[in-house]
Amino acid sequence: MPSTTFDRFRLTGRTALVTGARREIGRAIALALAEAGARLAIHHAGTAEEASDADAVVREIEQDGGTARAFGQDFTLDDAGHRLAAAVTAWSPVDILVLNASIELPEAYQGITRERFDKQISVNLRSPLELLQALVPSMAARGWGRVVTIGSVQQVRPHPQMMVYAGTKAAQLNWSWNLARQFGGQGVTVNNLAPGAILTARNRTQMATEGEALVQRIPAGRLGKPDDLAGAALLLCSDAGAYINGVNLYVDGGRSIA
Repeated sequence: MPSTTFDRFRLTGRTALVTGARREIGRAIALALAEAGARLAIHHAGTAEEASDADAVVREIEQDGGTARAFGQDFTLDDAGHRLAAAVTAWSPVDILVLNASIELPEAYQGITRERFDKQISVNLRSPLELLQALVPSMAARGWGRVVTIGSVQQVRPHPQMMVYAGTKAAQLNWSWNLARQFGGQGVTVNNLAPGAILTARNRTQMATEGEALVQRIPAGRLGKPDDLAGAALLLCSDAGAYINGVNLYVDGGRSIA
């Protein structure tokens, strides 16, 4: 029997690693992939609070009949990406990699210190690069793989207080284009999913003061929610998106064109 359009969104038999998946955007994407049938590796940074949150996501997936496991790894540590890749692949080969974990340390550019610069580079670029190095070649060898990097509208509209963070997101977009060209002919797609103003715990204080003015510049007329990213991520991670490669997909309510 021929498959239906909806069948092409199914991820049965696939394993997905979502970094920074213990809450907010990462959690929403992980739950969507699990609902589509994937087994989930739920990454967190390793603190007690993060481990507890990640375990809660695992339980939620298991209660719905899915399979998941939590993996703690601090991306500021040396070789963190390779260590995480080794731990997850010992559990199951990775077919889908969603690079969601990142940190932003807002400050005026004159005040940026080496310590704060290095921390953002480690989490947002160095450890993700190690994951790409470790996992993408094996996807290509198997003839199927999906990589989704979670970017930001900051890629093209950098906030004056987020010079390092915005720069890392711009670099990540460049990487997705680079790898899309390298691996597209081997069954691996690499795309960047760029959220706009998504209300999360990380920016709740900022949005309390800036949110109303920001909404006026968003054609959709509201701030985004983490769940708004789930459908787009599922498309890019499934066979339904097999011919989408090297795309920068905004999920921003139209802010990028306003």
